[in-house]
Amino acid sequence: MAFLNQIINNDQKIQLYKFAGEGFVRLPDDYHNDNAVKVCFLDLETTGLNKDTCKIIEFAGKVTAIDKSNGALLGIVDEYESFNDPEESIEPEITRITGITDDIVAGHSIDWESVSRVLNQADIIVAHNASFDRSFMDRYLPLSQDKVWVCSVSDINWPERGFGARGQEILCIWHGFYYESHRAMSDVDALIHLVTHEAEELDNAALELIANAEKPTYKIAALNSPFETKDILKSRRYRWDPQNRYWWKNLVLDEIDTEKEWMADNIYNGHFQGRVDEIGLTDKHKS
Repeated sequence: MAFLNQIINNDQKIQLYKFAGEGFVRLPDDYHNDNAVKVCFLDLETTGLNKDTCKIIEFAGKVTAIDKSNGALLGIVDEYESFNDPEESIEPEITRITGITDDIVAGHSIDWESVSRVLNQADIIVAHNASFDRSFMDRYLPLSQDKVWVCSVSDINWPERGFGARGQEILCIWHGFYYESHRAMSDVDALIHLVTHEAEELDNAALELIANAEKPTYKIAALNSPFETKDILKSRRYRWDPQNRYWWKNLVLDEIDTEKEWMADNIYNGHFQGRVDEIGLTDKHKS
């Protein structure tokens, strides 16, 4: 499956609609519902991809109430967005992608108290490629380091849902809509719409995010793997850790035995010699 069947008409044509956050219900700031999970959807625009040296130029966060029984969006509880002057020139490539210029951010700064207010209300924080956004938030705001983060790239099994790619823009198109991408609040609104989307014969993806927020994660490391096995590890979605010099990936509990057997057979000539460590719920997606 690529496009959802429900958006293909009888003439086998697809008409996309533009989504800009319309239709969201605003809930009271003190909203409480025992059957709801408060989820903060968050997105950043930055001066580049280096998690240690680049700076935030735009922040957006929106706290939603999600029905934990069916994944439906109940409404918006709180939100905050702001430009942020990095006090350095924004590279032309970043401006080309985001449309954000030096003049747009000049004189703006993020109110971190407002960000703290938003994050404090959330049971979990969701970002598309959460390890990237979290790396910046953990640097700027200690509160972020103690929150449970969930990734809408890796904590939703998009292939099992019939989608062969994980990029937010293409996933939204396959679900029948498009949006102004690479602007923080627009990305946030689109992500909320995507994961709470009703799809035939499928639970809302929001349910999968909420479930995975409560599941322990485990890191399996291919310690001292032979150099010639790097390509097979890459093809199995292992990542290289240049500091510790090993290949690794994250798993859930019921995947560990299968992965250890695979590693024993394909990397270690029959005997598993790697390592498996449990990752605490608040340590998931930390760099």
